[in-house]
Amino acid sequence: MARANEGDAKAYQSLMTEIATSVEAYLCARFGAMEILEDCVQECLLTVHRARHTYDPRRAFRPWLFTLVRHRTIDLLRRSDVRTRTSADPERAGEAADWSVGDPGAGLEGARLLARLDPSQAEALSLTKFAGYSIAEAATRTGVSPSAMKTRVHRGLRAVRKLLEKEGTPT
Repeated sequence: MARANEGDAKAYQSLMTEIATSVEAYLCARFGAMEILEDCVQECLLTVHRARHTYDPRRAFRPWLFTLVRHRTIDLLRRSDVRTRTSADPERAGEAADWSVGDPGAGLEGARLLARLDPSQAEALSLTKFAGYSIAEAATRTGVSPSAMKTRVHRGLRAVRKLLEKEGTPT
């Protein structure tokens, strides 16, 4: 990775080939056969490519790599799960996912709480917590910075917590 970051194209090509094999083996061992395995591997390679400037050659490479892989894969699996749940029922495809899978009334409760929030916070929570978008994707979608999106999500969650406490609902 250090040589690749210094501009050695051959080292970079070799690194990405080795990473692809290692990432695929890791994901298969960790999650078993997944429909989206190849997509996960490709997304992980893109993530490594985009984050390569953050690698510190004084530290071990594998922990850095697999931290990126683990986080990216979790993001992809969450997004896939949310989209699978909403697309399984065509009548619900346009709705936000339920707050709790086990409680059929939870979706209505979530919508009621979102309606009581500042619109920017409600939008941030809808995109990140229900639609499964990452902070960066939600920020791009709404035209704000990732930092602003994180702030909106944090403030929205805090407001929901306060609303629930005010109503006497456990959080």
